[in-house]
Amino acid sequence: MQFSGVFTAIVTPFKNGNVDEEAFRALIDWQIEEGVQGLVPCGTTGESATLSHDEHKRVIEICVDQVKGRVKVLAGSGSNNTTEAISLTLFAQEAGADGALLITPYYNKPTQEGLYYHYAAVCRSVDIPIVAYNVPGRTGCNMLPPVVGRLAREFSNFAGIKEATGNMIQGAEVIAACPEDFCVLSGDDFTAFPLWALGGCGIISVTSNIAPKAMASMWKAFESGDLAEARRQHHALFALHHSMFSVTNPIPVKTALALMGKVEEEMRLPLFPLSAEQRAKLVATLQKYNLVQ
Repeated sequence: MQFSGVFTAIVTPFKNGNVDEEAFRALIDWQIEEGVQGLVPCGTTGESATLSHDEHKRVIEICVDQVKGRVKVLAGSGSNNTTEAISLTLFAQEAGADGALLITPYYNKPTQEGLYYHYAAVCRSVDIPIVAYNVPGRTGCNMLPPVVGRLAREFSNFAGIKEATGNMIQGAEVIAACPEDFCVLSGDDFTAFPLWALGGCGIISVTSNIAPKAMASMWKAFESGDLAEARRQHHALFALHHSMFSVTNPIPVKTALALMGKVEEEMRLPLFPLSAEQRAKLVATLQKYNLVQ
């Protein structure tokens, strides 16, 4: 598997309206020290939707530079404009990313054939591995198993999918439709262990932003064959997962990182800070997991 284990969908720290490079580099180092296998800059959790193109490229550059080959970098480069997706993916390749994560085109709601030709065009234009990101709850578009399997068989650099439907039947069908070396990553912290048990190879995680060691420990237990321990750890993290999705991601996780002293509590509109009540609930959960005092 080219991409296996825990990949953190890392936040993009801001300070006074700009990308906080110092905090971002420190966050990257902490993530690696805590044991994650990879980082995903410029994803949903990294607020890619409100990054300018120059910022998007700079965030990828910083991540690759700071990682220095210690873990894999899977750079977000998706777009609902195929030409733009190719351009961003070519940049990720030139910047030295190990692969690129491309969300299915959103808003314009392509057909399954449209999805096939979108990813085919990207695969033909670059050499680095491509991982699709299927999250119908955000895009209004569901990439079905037959199309995933077709792409996986026809393009050697169509390497995986972040499966975030929350549907274990679809997850199993994707795994069955693809070659054995195709990587199916859970795109939802709640479905990590079940998808791994079906043949998944890891997770792109939100929770690992604040609990990288715990998420890496769960993967280590699973990978070593201790399924009972992996399952126990999976269940033990549920309250933390719920807190990370109490409102729209990445509002809670960025607030949590600020409470932990890792980043400024700053996000870009239309994302909006937690209410006092929501914040109090988040603090209580973080205290339960000994992440804040």
